[in-house]
Amino acid sequence: MMQTQVVHAKETQLFDIIDGSVTTPLGFRASGLHCGLKKTARNDLGAIVCDVPAIAAAVYTTNVFQAAPLAVTRASLEEEGKLQAIIVNSGNANACTGKQGEADAYRMRSAFAEQLGIAPHYVAVASTGVIGEALKMECVEQGIMKLPEQLTPLAEGAEQFSQAILTTDLVKKEACAVLTVNGKQVTVAGCAKGSGMIHPNMATMLGFVTTDAALEQDTLAGLLRTVTNKTFNMITVDGDTSTNDMLLAMASGMAGNEPLTEQHEAWPAFAAAFQYVCEQLAKAIARDGEGATKLIEVRVSGALSDESASAIAKSIVGSSLVKSAVYGSDANWGRVIAAVGYAGQPVNPETVDIHMGSIMVLQQSTPVVFDEAAALAYLKGDTVVFQVDLHMGSGEAKAWGCDLTYDYVRINAAYRT
Repeated sequence: MMQTQVVHAKETQLFDIIDGSVTTPLGFRASGLHCGLKKTARNDLGAIVCDVPAIAAAVYTTNVFQAAPLAVTRASLEEEGKLQAIIVNSGNANACTGKQGEADAYRMRSAFAEQLGIAPHYVAVASTGVIGEALKMECVEQGIMKLPEQLTPLAEGAEQFSQAILTTDLVKKEACAVLTVNGKQVTVAGCAKGSGMIHPNMATMLGFVTTDAALEQDTLAGLLRTVTNKTFNMITVDGDTSTNDMLLAMASGMAGNEPLTEQHEAWPAFAAAFQYVCEQLAKAIARDGEGATKLIEVRVSGALSDESASAIAKSIVGSSLVKSAVYGSDANWGRVIAAVGYAGQPVNPETVDIHMGSIMVLQQSTPVVFDEAAALAYLKGDTVVFQVDLHMGSGEAKAWGCDLTYDYVRINAAYRT
């Protein structure tokens, strides 16, 4: 078990990072299988199930064209603010599929609820894959019938689920943290998929966070919104916001702690652990961007506000020219300063500093002579950090993205085939 320090709410808090998954928190089981939606034998149907109705919250894509599963999940949450199961398919987005698509999403919900013996509104539905194609419901329903007997709290169940939600992803994305609340061990874990159609506009992927902490629904919903804005809404791969993006959080309460609120003495530590899990998932999505070879991290400080810093950081990390320069290991800081300038935020054009890693390339908006060979060596690494200090205020933010490569075009030119 590795220990890390996290600064939150002006205090140093401790939590532990462990190898874990969405089934590590008490009360959760998962599994996945191949039901026939994908052309290959890869898993394409998965589920997370809680032993009890769990406090739940979600955030969704801002795309006007929202896929049918989002409407179904919203309807489920509106009943009690609780969920007991999530059924997810990959290989087909069930988006822009009209009334039939909505009916199919509800069929997925009712079919899984029947298999589990729970109320339909305790089931959330999520889909990812090709837009505009009808679901092969006979395949989905046959898979749903097989899933319950395979559900397990063991790591293999989480592994099968992680594989079931992938599309063009190259790797699974997982994170897990533990802390002590009222003498009880509390765990926060997460799993996500995302590689393309990724842009900071909520939620930029499919993500699932589980915890065994006890807390109220409005508290979880508020934390989820806040953390999303600092993590998942701060990543971009290609500037496209999908029709299916969703982030779901479930809290079983089975750790046995006193219910957490923002006034609880352990709240800063819990919020920090929750944010850590989401940040790790967000960074993993950015790192696994379609065709990507490098993770880009942008740190903006000295802005007039955190919101202004966020907008500037996202402007830089989303710049196709910045992304291309990183791919080519070109220390072209001019592309960074240009992205700062068109972000639409207050900037003093005479006070900006820029670092590439530890290498200063611009000081007080004046070019600095730097070692080109050292910059080239740094940019060839698998993580590139740009630090931009505006020297105007105390606002700060981080954003994450990836380089833009030839493979991105190749992958998306043949996505349906």
